[in-house]
Amino acid sequence: MSKPKLEAVLWDMDGVIADTMQYHCGAWRDILATMGVTLTEEEFRPLFGQRHDNIIRYALGNNLTHEQIEGLSDKKQALYRERVSKDIRALPGALELIKSLNKNKIKIALASSATPENIDVIVDGLDIKKCFQAFVNGPEVAEGKPSPLIFQLAAKKLGAPPANCVVIEDAVAGVAGAKAGGMKCVAVTNSLPRAMLSKADLIVDSLEDVNIEVLKGLFK
Repeated sequence: MSKPKLEAVLWDMDGVIADTMQYHCGAWRDILATMGVTLTEEEFRPLFGQRHDNIIRYALGNNLTHEQIEGLSDKKQALYRERVSKDIRALPGALELIKSLNKNKIKIALASSATPENIDVIVDGLDIKKCFQAFVNGPEVAEGKPSPLIFQLAAKKLGAPPANCVVIEDAVAGVAGAKAGGMKCVAVTNSLPRAMLSKADLIVDSLEDVNIEVLKGLFK
């Protein structure tokens, strides 16, 4: 059996590539307020990166129908896209690392719990769609993070063994999913403190501190 090595990098999007938390949180806050529920940023942070059905059940309980969940999710998505499209900001170091991986022929995929429409808003807005060899969105898999399914499908689309993949994440659920999938994980503290990301193989405060040699070093 060959020794694991860096072959592919699987990227989360929100909070890793783009600074979107305030827009997701604001949209959820405003939609849930119409239901008489208050959601603070402190409550939302641990939910960031999870699927909408999980967030809705957390806020409103388990008695909603599928149609009600879909309706709330659609309203939140439309509000989020309207707001974020006016101010898409890349997080420090993300675009530089993506372009460096491209230049050095390391495969990359986007593995985001977001919908295809939300992914398009960000990657088109930042002009990076062509940089990725594969995309996996939340609705493509039966279970959201912390299930490893989204990362396993991304690795499969790239033709890379999970053991040769590094996941870049900012959320507890994402780190857990990466490790459950048998992958290395770099966590960046864009959204949460280090203590909450402790299961990652490497924790950094900015992707400006990550390069290909750092990623290769995870396999030593």
